Amino acid sequence: MNPSAGEWKPQASAASWTPGGVSVPAPAPAPAPAPAPAPAPSPPSDTDESDPLWQAVLKIANGDVEKANKMIENPDNLTKYPEIEALLSSSNMDTDEPEDEAMDTTEDDAGAALAKEVEEKVIIAEKTTEPEAEPEPPAEPEKEGDPREHFNLVFIGHVDAGKSTLSGNILYITDNVDKRTIERYEREAKERNRESWFLAYIMDTNEEERAKGKTVEVGRAHFNTDAKRYTIMDAPGHKNYVPNMIMGASQADIAVLVISARKGEFEAGFDRGGQTREHAMLAKTLGVSHLVVVINKMDDPSVNWDKKRYDECIKMLKPFLKGCGYRIKKEVKFLPLSGLSGANVLEEVDASICPWWSKCYTAGDNNTTAKTLVSLLDNLEIEGREADAPLRMPVLDRYNDRGTIAMGKVEAGTLRTGMKVTLMPTRQKFKVDAVWANEEKIVAARPGENVLVKLANCGTEDILKGFVICTDPPCRAVNRLICEIALMDMPDNCKIFTAGFETMFHAHTCEEECTVVKIFETTNRKGVVNKNACFANTGMRVTCMIEVERSVPVETFADKPFLGRFTLRTEGKTIAIGKIVKLPPKKE
Repeated sequence: MNPSAGEWKPQASAASWTPGGVSVPAPAPAPAPAPAPAPAPSPPSDTDESDPLWQAVLKIANGDVEKANKMIENPDNLTKYPEIEALLSSSNMDTDEPEDEAMDTTEDDAGAALAKEVEEKVIIAEKTTEPEAEPEPPAEPEKEGDPREHFNLVFIGHVDAGKSTLSGNILYITDNVDKRTIERYEREAKERNRESWFLAYIMDTNEEERAKGKTVEVGRAHFNTDAKRYTIMDAPGHKNYVPNMIMGASQADIAVLVISARKGEFEAGFDRGGQTREHAMLAKTLGVSHLVVVINKMDDPSVNWDKKRYDECIKMLKPFLKGCGYRIKKEVKFLPLSGLSGANVLEEVDASICPWWSKCYTAGDNNTTAKTLVSLLDNLEIEGREADAPLRMPVLDRYNDRGTIAMGKVEAGTLRTGMKVTLMPTRQKFKVDAVWANEEKIVAARPGENVLVKLANCGTEDILKGFVICTDPPCRAVNRLICEIALMDMPDNCKIFTAGFETMFHAHTCEEECTVVKIFETTNRKGVVNKNACFANTGMRVTCMIEVERSVPVETFADKPFLGRFTLRTEGKTIAIGKIVKLPPKKE
């Protein structure tokens, strides 16, 4: 408020208020101060003259404004007049209807406005929205593995029988080694004055092996045919490297026993101390399903594909192989070939060079009806692979590569990514993070596959060579077992096998020192059984109890043959092969 503002006064010319809003000019001021005339009675200031109620009351009062004012001041008396009552009832109805109509109108207007706003937004969105990006193609599912059956081949035999050359030639003629690489190997071999070794360089990769011409480590390679997939393991032939050979043969399904037909070489490998005998015996013990005996170097000038030499080698081998436990007619095949030239490997030897071979395989001589080595392998069948059985995978080795990776062969069951497994004999449980086969990531591996397995939260100290990866129910872990063994040889300083004898126990991939606790009975070569025997000699079969220093994961031979076979070795010799017949009762 402005403090300097003066008091408000109406203008003299301002009109006075009259009912109905009609302005009436104010009377002119009297020239002399005289009392103003009394104003005429008027309706109350809050009454509208156009109001129907006022007009009805004024009509009842016969136009008397003062009387009408008094009647309005007492509304209860007005209801006795029928005109007023009719007016009030009609006005109530009229008042309700406009409210409803107003509400309906308001709702309609609001709905129309909302619809219009939504429509405008849709139009704007259609104009501003970018075209939808094309949906990304779905991630390619991980493979479950090649549907073709997988076989593990181990090439065994005496030193210089031609194992590495034959293995390398198989890879070359199946287009797994290119021509330029072979030419480089030929130059290297020629520089060493060993022209015929160039194919062996495919499998013998380090300088020590190439310089000496001796395989030391088990070489690995892969090749495929239309029918099957194969992993080649080239085992060392020298007696100093038999433990390496055992490691390779423990993963094999089929053993290819390579025999040199060259004069003098066959006899050296087969006679006492030769590796032909020991390798054949170990292959059977380690669980190979089939033995393919290939008579190599048939193109040598001293042999020249002579059938007599071929028959002579087979005649000497059959009795020995039968003594090792092979069923000759079902499990053993014989085949002549040349690992260097490739004759009878993938393509049949020329009839002009070897006219008698076609007659042999046509007649089925020596259990062989296949023309070549590869066709013979494609026709072999392996029984007893149980994909639905509990998982059993002996661990061959382990290493650390952003987590612990275990290497081994699936013997039974199916290994899948994400499954929970138990390590025996420690009984620790882990989860499978990933599975690889031939360096290719897969989600599942069937029996016979050589795989790499990544275990979650597992250290390299938690898993060792010789452990077995299982699913429930796991295999047994024992330190005593009852077994049947066949004594094949004895060390030079001890010719008697008796209680207290110490040796090395080899079962699947595990190696442990063991002691013979008790001998129950022996059977000599004539079949005579001695139930109170105290000792045994070479050539006898023995039932005994063996105790190992640490628990080993095994099963009986009747339940799981691949976990129930074992070998006893000492002083560089294989002295016995055996099978587990009984395990201690489970502890409650």
